[in-house]
Amino acid sequence: MTDTLLVELFTEELPPKALSRLATSFADTLLAGLLAKKLAPAEAVATVYASPRRLAVSIPAVLARAADESAEEKIMPVSVALTADGQPSPALIKKLEARGIPLTAVAQFERRMDGKAEAFFYRYQAAGAQLAECLAGLVQDALKKLPIPKVMRWGDSEVTFVRPVHALIQLHGANVVAGEVLGLTAGRTTYGHRFLSSGALTLNHADDYARVLETEGKVLASFAARRATIQAGLAARAAALGATLAGDDALLDEVTGLVEWPVVLEGQFAETFLAVPQECLILTMQQNQKYFPLLDAQGRLMNRFLLVSNLQAADPSHIIHGNERVLRARLSDAKFFFEQDKKQKLDARVPKLGNVVYHNQIGTQLERITRLEGIAGEIAQLIGADVSQATRAAYLAKADLVSDMVGEFPELQGIMGMYYAQLDGENPTVAAAIEGHYHPRFAGDSLPTTLVAQAVALADKLETLVGIYGIGLIPTGDKDPFGLRRHALGSLRMVLGLPLDLKQALTLTAAQFPAGKLSPTVVEDVYGFMLERLKNLLATEARADEVDAVLALAPTRLDSLQATLAAVAVFRTLPEAATLAAANKRVKNILKKVEGEVPSQVQPALLTEAAEQALAAAIHAVMPTAEAAFGAGDFTAALTCLAVLKAPVDAFFDGVMVMADDAAIRANRLALLGKLAMLFNRVADISLLVD
Repeated sequence: MTDTLLVELFTEELPPKALSRLATSFADTLLAGLLAKKLAPAEAVATVYASPRRLAVSIPAVLARAADESAEEKIMPVSVALTADGQPSPALIKKLEARGIPLTAVAQFERRMDGKAEAFFYRYQAAGAQLAECLAGLVQDALKKLPIPKVMRWGDSEVTFVRPVHALIQLHGANVVAGEVLGLTAGRTTYGHRFLSSGALTLNHADDYARVLETEGKVLASFAARRATIQAGLAARAAALGATLAGDDALLDEVTGLVEWPVVLEGQFAETFLAVPQECLILTMQQNQKYFPLLDAQGRLMNRFLLVSNLQAADPSHIIHGNERVLRARLSDAKFFFEQDKKQKLDARVPKLGNVVYHNQIGTQLERITRLEGIAGEIAQLIGADVSQATRAAYLAKADLVSDMVGEFPELQGIMGMYYAQLDGENPTVAAAIEGHYHPRFAGDSLPTTLVAQAVALADKLETLVGIYGIGLIPTGDKDPFGLRRHALGSLRMVLGLPLDLKQALTLTAAQFPAGKLSPTVVEDVYGFMLERLKNLLATEARADEVDAVLALAPTRLDSLQATLAAVAVFRTLPEAATLAAANKRVKNILKKVEGEVPSQVQPALLTEAAEQALAAAIHAVMPTAEAAFGAGDFTAALTCLAVLKAPVDAFFDGVMVMADDAAIRANRLALLGKLAMLFNRVADISLLVD
């Protein structure tokens, strides 16, 4: 018999930011358990339900009892199972008793080779799993595997979970599947909205769950459906006001995890608060109150906002006014912080950074500022940015960390520094760079828009990479407390578009630290760390072997990387590419085994074989073309011109013994291969290209 299985855990309010993740994990793990027991069909899809006070899952076509299956078990080697006269040995008898297999079954055991020894195998019909016997265990296992950082106890029970649990439903169709989970006995009773419904809700059938909760309990149980309802309500309200929403998906998910019966309402606040930078007001509304700010057609904040209430009322005015009153207090705090901060110039705050420890091994934020000035100035000079603007922006870059506003809202660092710099009359490029130097803040974030901002951003990120890596705090596994991987990726995204030698930038960065403070190999170490990140960054743009071929040369100027990858992609389409790649691999292997240095000059007089003379002539002919193309940045031409070498290379390896007995001839042939290797590996290591 198959029917819908419903499992619900009714709890106190669950963490809203994690609700969707918890529910999905619960459903996936439970379904996997049922599939492993053959109680659910392979094509089964779980329906996930999650609201502030419940985790639930519905799975269709679940069996009450899985079908019996033919099974086989190795009993033991025949030599151990039988005595010398062919009778069951004591070891076999003991094994059969432990397994509950009758002694008479020995006659039906299959004898066959198992490796080098003959063994007995027992075939039998294994009873299928029963839902009634295993469901509670599967539910308990799914709950144990939830991604919960902390659990709690309640009452005098030893049971632990993320929040107190009050009821458990285990329904298979119309039948309760008996069992106990987290100290609760399974039943068919749940509860609706905390305020809009009253009393218990009894489910007659598992398929009634969503309908009963919605019609009788005033709960939209599906997280996805509730989220879509909220999103549609917000969009409709915003459109009616000619506005757009400033909220993001994370806020929408969190609000969905806070309400069971969403009602979208509109509120407003005094226009005088709009004198405060809108980022402060938006962050206050989103972070503290979970409101959705509204922007006008020009992207400016309006003095209106949307909120999602968990209550439906005939007259919602008291709900709106209550929220407006709370928001007014929050915005007043933001305005106060802003007004207080304006009383002191940004550059006057810089000395206070001496009281802020950056890291106990590499000093305070003030010491860091000195390093950033030096690094930003040198990078600015290398990339053609205004040096004085870059050093000024670096000097002011962290000053807002000691402002009241950033102290309250750390997310506004850089943004507030930009506003305060503007108010102080700083150069607009400098002010913009204070905010821009934090970019890119995450994967996909925008890059700094000016060369000055890029110089300061690179200084900030490279100083962190070199400093933290240099004192031995290397990321391991998923642990990266200083965000070194993020800083590396952000730096690489900028360097890919700048005329900057990465290793040179790392070297000048390391030079800003006191002597002996960092690991002596820090430049090479960080460079290698960044190349590994670069592979990941380029993974979506080119084939993995093409990326490996280009990065094998350890390039330090990355602004030509895109053109190099494009050239390698074109080269591999040539008919001669596979042969030349194999030849390069062979050349590398030969040269790798040579003791001492390979001669740099080929002696024409020592070229005794026609094939090596032809190869030398071909190399001599193609070298100027390849070098000219490479010098002009035409990497495609530099690679494709190598196609003419296929025939002479093939002939050389077919007819010439490189490691000749005569030392002079051997050295000359190695010199010839050295020239060939230089051609092959000028743009990329083509030996790494695979079919």
